[in-house]
Amino acid sequence: MSRRLIDAHIHLDMYEDGERIVLLDKLEESSVDALVTVSNNLASSNRQLELAGLDNRIKPAIGYHPEQALPAEEELQAILNVIDQNSHRLTAIGEVGLPYYTRQEQPDLEVEPYIEVLEQFIRKAKGYELPIVLHAVYEDAALVCDLLESYSIEKAHFHWFKGEDTILKRILANGYVVSVTPDVTYKVKVQHIVDQTPLSQLMVETDGPWPFEGHFSGKVTHPSMMHKSIQTIAEIKHLNIDEVYRKIYATTRNFYRIE
Repeated sequence: MSRRLIDAHIHLDMYEDGERIVLLDKLEESSVDALVTVSNNLASSNRQLELAGLDNRIKPAIGYHPEQALPAEEELQAILNVIDQNSHRLTAIGEVGLPYYTRQEQPDLEVEPYIEVLEQFIRKAKGYELPIVLHAVYEDAALVCDLLESYSIEKAHFHWFKGEDTILKRILANGYVVSVTPDVTYKVKVQHIVDQTPLSQLMVETDGPWPFEGHFSGKVTHPSMMHKSIQTIAEIKHLNIDEVYRKIYATTRNFYRIE
């Protein structure tokens, strides 16, 4: 049985050039077929498209990461224009969402302007029938569900989801998907999320170059780390590991329409 993988969420442009070259060179020996590469801002969005033009395993998503200052109107409009001009090349809209962690540090930060920005990306996802990749954790996930439901969005990916069971149940009831990083191998809360989520709505990711602990401490994050994630998922669900590989690969490939 082939044990192939797709990294459902990675910031490929944030790696150093040498690290990125090594990462791409080792994909085949690591049985990784594709990378869904998300964007942080306008420069990042353009870079994802440039990288995708050089390697067809790179599947670009365009968006604006919410854990930063709001984009200037000129930058936001430029990103939206990039989406319009390249919609046929895109795998998804993302990474977009709400600034949960920033608000923990800045409690007075107004969330409404971020909601307005997110809505513009939701409208693009709806208009181009593209999946949307979301940074929406804890109580923010419920607010984002409200928005997605109001636009009748069918394909939403809550990456590295963290939150209460009630929110997770709502996400799953809507047919949306969640993904886990290599921290599933050592974090009990993430393992609980896996236990609650059917394989048909579960994907694996690295969120690289974000670093991890445990077995991965001190290592540059690489998609090959997802093999240990799959092993842990199989153990949590008491399933044959080949079945887990097959179903998660199929879920990711179908969700992102990766050929």
